[in-house]
Amino acid sequence: MRTYLLIILVVLLVSPVFAAQPPRELTILNWDDYLDPELVTRFERENNAKVSQVLYATDEDRTRKLLETGGRGYDLILTSGIDLAKYIKNGWLKPLDTARLKNRRHLSSQWLTAFPDAEQYALPYFWGTLGIAYRTDLVKTPITRWSQIFTPAQELHQKIGMIDDSRDIVSMALKALGFSANSEDKEALAQVKTLLRQQKPHVKSYRYVAIDETSALLSGEMVAAMMYNGDALAVAEFNENITYVLPEEGGNIWVDYFVLSHAARNPDLAYAFLDFINNPPVAAQQAEYVYFATPNAAAEKLLDPEFLEHPAIYPSVKALKQSEYYQPISPRGNRLRNIMSSEILR
Repeated sequence: MRTYLLIILVVLLVSPVFAAQPPRELTILNWDDYLDPELVTRFERENNAKVSQVLYATDEDRTRKLLETGGRGYDLILTSGIDLAKYIKNGWLKPLDTARLKNRRHLSSQWLTAFPDAEQYALPYFWGTLGIAYRTDLVKTPITRWSQIFTPAQELHQKIGMIDDSRDIVSMALKALGFSANSEDKEALAQVKTLLRQQKPHVKSYRYVAIDETSALLSGEMVAAMMYNGDALAVAEFNENITYVLPEEGGNIWVDYFVLSHAARNPDLAYAFLDFINNPPVAAQQAEYVYFATPNAAAEKLLDPEFLEHPAIYPSVKALKQSEYYQPISPRGNRLRNIMSSEILR
């Protein structure tokens, strides 16, 4: 009898019904180092999942990857607010079923509605600014304006880092000249072209500065660089002489969103992940990991006052008033910007 029961138990344990289920895979198109590995591991453990990330280096790189696959191959996409409309038009995104996102209620309406269609298609992840990081110990004159890196003093010669992104380079050059970051005026863009040509000999590199121990800002190869605020703070962890400034002319206010791919292979898992990262304690931990401002109002209440009062993370109202969201640009305007920047980046 005992042997008979043992045989039944063995059969039950090896039966597909009782066998351990293989983990479901969630594929995310994302920036590098934009998810706390500890939180990713926790999500995988709690949901019997495997999170795979496909990384991109610039907004343009992300769009290229999506064009190559027709938006397929990903469950979730981390995108900038400015590209939402384009991705929706291309048919790459699926509207969100907000009834499945109980933690969405913690998100501030300011960021849910910052861009057209964001409320229907996207969940804000982080927001921040684009400005300048520089070495206070190696630069004699404090940097407070974009004009100081576009028409630099000799001490900055061949020690400036610029982002290899046409939107960022052209838009911030427009700000330096006193125009809107979204201007399509031919005369304004002609002035930008001249400015970028004059700046080029002073630039050390047109690629995003590393934010780890290999950063050129740490070695002194660069003493000033166009950077996102949180990345500048990450590098400053290695050297307290690195500071971040949102220039007096203003910068770009960006918002990053998670969106659901129209061809998501595991939509249920994608929804589980979206709700997980918007759980206030999780969102607070994630904000501290990347040094960016969270759109999660409930998570902000869990953050240290020092974090909330840091001017590089939460700029003053005055500084934000001078800054702009990027707005959609006409095909003609995009073409002009791309031609201009490709000449500079060659």
